[in-house]
Amino acid sequence: MSSSAALPDSASGSAYQRQSATACQLSIVVPCYNESGNIPLILERFRAVLAGRGDVEVVLVNNGSTDRSAEALASELAKPENAFARAVHVPVNQGYGYGIVSGLRDCRGAYLAWTHADLQTDPLDVLLGFQQLGQAPDPKGTLIRGRRRGRGVVDRFFTWGMGVVASLALQTPLHDINAQPKLFHRSFLELLPAPPDDFSLDLYALYQAAQHQRPVLELPVDFGLRKHGEAKGGGTLRGKMRLVRRTFAYIFALRHSLRRQEQAGQLGVEPVRRAA
Repeated sequence: MSSSAALPDSASGSAYQRQSATACQLSIVVPCYNESGNIPLILERFRAVLAGRGDVEVVLVNNGSTDRSAEALASELAKPENAFARAVHVPVNQGYGYGIVSGLRDCRGAYLAWTHADLQTDPLDVLLGFQQLGQAPDPKGTLIRGRRRGRGVVDRFFTWGMGVVASLALQTPLHDINAQPKLFHRSFLELLPAPPDDFSLDLYALYQAAQHQRPVLELPVDFGLRKHGEAKGGGTLRGKMRLVRRTFAYIFALRHSLRRQEQAGQLGVEPVRRAA
């Protein structure tokens, strides 16, 4: 399903690999679908915010890209200064959620996170969230989630509407569902037995955290403009409508699944998958 790209065989790169293999505390998954223009920029920003620390790895998922993302990754990851990062390759795109889960399964860190590749969410937010998580009463049992601020009226309206529908349908308080980053201890993966393949992954993770009474802490984040390429989710009005349709379909499929399980006296959430 996936394969890790080789890291550069340099003195600094090898040292980082030896250290991270035994002391990696945080793995950050960054799904990249047709992000060739943003890959050098996201790595440059990660270099700046990581400032040489050796306990964090960045896992860039080439999520079935059809542009030159593979070449951009190979070129950038051959540089010793990018030894903190590596790649996981998904041959054929099967959705945003599928790409993230492929990366999560390949992570080495005790704590895991995912965020965007388009720099609309600053990589620094993940490290601030990691710091916040470390100060929580129960870091291993807590989930950190972004809470976007400074957005336009239309964006806020769509986000509010999705949150209201999800909260009513699933009888669980949910809001700003797709804000990044998401950050948690790797044991949280045990609560995600049937992750959806598409953008519903964020909803699924928040819903599962609520169902298992996991504390969810919010991290205020600024949502910037995409620098290169096209938005894959709700960046345009058409994209927003498509995202809303997919999310609503998943919400009601999940609710139907839960009702069937209640009637049958079963526990857990059975697989509910949506195409990309």
